[in-house]
This record gives sequence, C-alpha cells and structure tokens, in this order.
Amino acid sequence: MTGDPQPISAQARRGLEQELTDLRDERRLVAGTLHDSVSVGDQADQADELQRADQLERLDRRIEDITVRLRQAAEAGPAPTDEVGVGSTVSVRFPDGSVESLQVGEVAEALDQTLVTADSPLGRALLGHRPGDTVRYDTPDGPATAVVVSIGGPPPSS
Repeated sequence: MTGDPQPISAQARRGLEQELTDLRDERRLVAGTLHDSVSVGDQADQADELQRADQLERLDRRIEDITVRLRQAAEAGPAPTDEVGVGSTVSVRFPDGSVESLQVGEVAEALDQTLVTADSPLGRALLGHRPGDTVRYDTPDGPATAVVVSIGGPPPSS
C-alpha cells in the first residue's frame, strides 16, 4: 500500500467509530482509577498505578491511531472502482470455478465471512489490481491464485 490516505468502507468506518467510542469510555474509567502519586501507598499500590498508567498510554495511542485513520479516510473519498483498494467490493474467481464477492477492509468483523483485511495474504494480493488480473497469494496449504472478475458490485452473470 502507498502512504496516501486510503478510503474505507461504511462498515469499516462504523466499526472504527464504535471502537473509538468504546476506547474513550474505557479511558475515562481507567483515568478515574489513577490516584495522586503522593497518596500512593506501598509498592503493590505503586505497581498497580504504573500498570494503569501504561494502560492509559496504550488507550491514548489507539485512540489517536483511529482518529487519524478516520480523518485520512474522509480525505481519501470513496473506495476506487477502477482498481482494488481498501473499501472495494471485489468479485473473485477461484481455481475451482467458484466466484465470491468480497470486501477489502481494515477491520475484521468476527461474523463477516465476506471481508478480507488489506493486510491478509489475499487482501494484499488484490490491492491495486483490475478486472481480468490474476493474483497470487499464500495460504496455509501453499500458493494459490484467483482472478479479479469485477470491482464495485456483484459479479457479472456468466
């Protein structure tokens, strides 16, 4: 992927926005448990304080990452339709002849079987390709190929 801002799908945006809300809530809870360093008692209390401070720092980093990603996605505009990019819906034909419509996204949804992440082997292979291109990627069973059938909608009927 290039360093340019990448668009994201509406579904991925909703997922990131929900994660951001959850992280902000968690951050408020963690921040509320931190005490003034003068009032911290024994070493166990100090260790607990340090652990919560580290957790707060991790939460702040993730909140910043998501905020930047959402801002960049807004600047990038809609997902491309001329080549596969993050946010694209792409129809792919596998060697067994089956055609699947997949969405290339950033955030894997636990129950979404049609989403491939942009950093997965198939997702990386698809990025930047156009209809008719054959992509090669690795699977646990070895190398595999697929053909990009269409971008931006359901597969054309054959």
